[in-house]
Amino acid sequence: MRIETDIKLDFSDVLIRPKRTTMSSRSNVDLIRQYEFPYSPIKWSGIPIMTSNMDSVSTLEMYKEVSRERMITVFHKYIDIELIKDCDTDYYALSTGISDNDFNRLSAKINKIRVYGKHVKFICVDVANGYMDKVVPFCKRIREMFPDVVLIAGNVVTREMVEELIINGKVDIVKVGIGSGSVCTTRLQTGVGMPQLSAIIECADAAHGCRGHIISDGGIVYPGDISKAFGSGADFVMMGSIFAGHAECAGELIEEDGKEYKLFYGMSSDTAMNKYHGGVAKHRSSEGKTVKVQYKGPVKDTIQDFLGGVRSTCTYVGAKRLKDLPKCCTFIRVNNIVNKIYG
Repeated sequence: MRIETDIKLDFSDVLIRPKRTTMSSRSNVDLIRQYEFPYSPIKWSGIPIMTSNMDSVSTLEMYKEVSRERMITVFHKYIDIELIKDCDTDYYALSTGISDNDFNRLSAKINKIRVYGKHVKFICVDVANGYMDKVVPFCKRIREMFPDVVLIAGNVVTREMVEELIINGKVDIVKVGIGSGSVCTTRLQTGVGMPQLSAIIECADAAHGCRGHIISDGGIVYPGDISKAFGSGADFVMMGSIFAGHAECAGELIEEDGKEYKLFYGMSSDTAMNKYHGGVAKHRSSEGKTVKVQYKGPVKDTIQDFLGGVRSTCTYVGAKRLKDLPKCCTFIRVNNIVNKIYG
């Protein structure tokens, strides 16, 4: 047993220090980024924000809205290919687990997409515990079978596993975050995790040294948290709760006391496991919760709100491009980030 005593930070522990700037308008900020990858020959251009691969969030309707802004929808691993056969493969990813059945299902989906004259460009190997021995060999197997795809894998929160996934798993993008999601209970159930800001800083440094990239997955509460994630080195930011509760999300509206809600739940929750596996297996526990999110209406308004927030951050620190945000950011530790007198 050992104890690390250096302080690890979350988004709520810091603010970004403003700097003198010659920029006069948010409209001058360029949020589009261009990416090349260490293994895939694909080049991608867009706003590097992703919807989380939850079935209550990453729907076809959500894809239609976020792709207008050139952002990526990460579909959950049970998605019906018939629903997405006409989607632009630049702006979605297919997800998979790490079993042989998962591999066979993924292969069948990719082959089906090819029948429609398209080629899947993004594959996300998605497991709650990216440290399992099976993850790296599974990623190598996908790289060998589909050498051209942009391969995403996670979740992890430490340097050594980022390097292992990129160097030995032939992964292009590592998904970073354990227990930081709003409907994730991993930290409560297992005691495992890492504050998200420190996880990004450590993992981004490791990934960039291997010519790879990272996704910050989870922990976004406010639009400013998106800027903090990018400013600390994340190449992409994945969000679930920010997208939850909208018209484009799955599920019927629930009315209670004159207010409308939609269900939002993690894919490790008992709700998801009952839906796809017939219940929670005896060898595990639920590591997600199900919540009612107050109905927010069309997602386009929320998208404009958080993109406006990121643009505004850039003007405060003099970053003309999203790409420049990390080198323009200075974080200051605080004990409070907002005046809560009115809640």
